[in-house]
Amino acid sequence: MAAITYDRATLVYPGATRPSVDALDLEVADGEFLVLVGPSGCGKSTSLRMLAGLEEVTDGSIRIGDHDVTRVPPKDRDIAMVFQNYALYPHMTVGDNMAFALKIAGMPKEERLVRVREAARLLDLEAYLDRKPKALSGGQRQRVAMGRAIVRQPEVFLMDEPLSNLDAKLRVQTRTEIAALQRRLGTTTVYVTHDQVEAMTMGDRVAVLKDGVLQQVDTPRNLYDRPVNEFVAGFIGSPAMNLVTVPLAEGGVVVGGQPLPLPRSVLSTLAEEGSVTATLGFRPEAVEFVAAGQGFPVEVQVVEELGSDAFAYGRLGSGTEPGSSAVTDRPMVLRADARRPPAKGEVVHVAIRPREVHVFSAQTGLRIAQDEG
Repeated sequence: MAAITYDRATLVYPGATRPSVDALDLEVADGEFLVLVGPSGCGKSTSLRMLAGLEEVTDGSIRIGDHDVTRVPPKDRDIAMVFQNYALYPHMTVGDNMAFALKIAGMPKEERLVRVREAARLLDLEAYLDRKPKALSGGQRQRVAMGRAIVRQPEVFLMDEPLSNLDAKLRVQTRTEIAALQRRLGTTTVYVTHDQVEAMTMGDRVAVLKDGVLQQVDTPRNLYDRPVNEFVAGFIGSPAMNLVTVPLAEGGVVVGGQPLPLPRSVLSTLAEEGSVTATLGFRPEAVEFVAAGQGFPVEVQVVEELGSDAFAYGRLGSGTEPGSSAVTDRPMVLRADARRPPAKGEVVHVAIRPREVHVFSAQTGLRIAQDEG
C-alpha cells in the first residue's frame, strides 16, 4: 500500500484560459479512503486522471509512496481504476474480464484463477463467473469492475463515479459494500463523485473542489460543522445550509426584521473589514419553532413529509404581520416536527440555536471563527 501526494499539481489544457486543476496540494494517507467531491466541471475527475497518468501534469508533481510518478506511464504506476461505465469486454465471461489484466501481465493461469475466485468470493460473484456481462444487472456489472481492480492487488484504487449508472436504492446498497470492502482490504483509495451524500457516507476524509481549486479537505463531520467558506457550507449537507445576506446592527444582525445577537469576536472581525452586511448560515435542523414575536417569520411554501423527517421550504419574512405581502424572496428550508409539520401558506416563527449560527464575510466568503465557550 502507499500514500499519495499532490504537490501543487496543475493542469492547463491547450487553449484554456484557466487551469482545470490549479496548484492542488493534497495528501492521502496509506490505507485512507479519500473522496473528491464538487459540482460538474470542478476538476475532480481531472485530478483523478492526473494521478492515473491519463492526463499530463502541466506543473507541480504527484507521488505514490516514495516514487515521483508525474512522468511515469499509467501501466507502471501500480494503480487500478474503476470507471463510470464499467468498461467490461462484452464477449468475455465475468471470470475472463476479471483475469484479463493478469493474463496480459503474463501471470500463470493457476494463480490467475486463485485471485479471481478470491475476489469473486469477496464480491458475491462466484455464481456468475461463467456468464457474459449482458446477463448481469447494473449492480453486478459494477461488482465485476470492482473485482477486476481487486485481483491486481494494486497499491492504489481509483474510482471515477462508479455508482452513477445505478438506480437510487442500489446506489445506497453498493456504496455501503464498497466502503466495507475498502476497509477490509486496506487499499489506499481515491473516489470521485458529484454526490455529496455519497461523499459524506463513504470517505474517511472528503476534499471539496470548486473551479479547479481545493476549498477544504477534512472529515465529513468537520466539513458539516465547520465549513471553511460559503461554498463548502452550501454544497455539503442535504438539504443544504441556509445562507442569507443580512444587515449588521448594534450587537448583531437583523434577520426578517428581528435582531439576532452575534459574538463580540465575530462583530470585531466584520468591523475590521468595514462590512455593513454579513452572510448568515444555519442548517435546517438548527432552528426551533417559537411563538409569534420571537425569532423571525418564514412563510411556508412547500412541505416535504419523509416519514421520520419533515422539511418546510419557505421565504424569509420581513417581520410584518402574518400574511402580509412584505415577504422577501430568500429561499429557506427548516426541519420540522415530522408528526406536526406546518401547513403550506402558514407563517411560522423560528429561532436559530446560538451555537449553530455560522457567519461568513460578505467580502471574502470565508467563515468567521467564533470564540469557544
